[in-house]
Amino acid sequence: MDVTGIASTATKMSEAYIQQASGTAVLKKALDISAENAIALIEAIPDTTPAQNLPSHLGQNINITA
Repeated sequence: MDVTGIASTATKMSEAYIQQASGTAVLKKALDISAENAIALIEAIPDTTPAQNLPSHLGQNINITA
């Protein structure tokens, strides 16, 4: 293998590494934005307080039978 072939191979490997690193960085940023959006949605959920006119035992259980 001549010097030109070695240099060409090294350059291609370096370009592939840079492309992979930039793709990983973009993916990480997208995941961070998604996490921020999820946190904002969770924080936007209003706090629920029990209705004052209902007995305290209502609303404590979920009926899962159909």
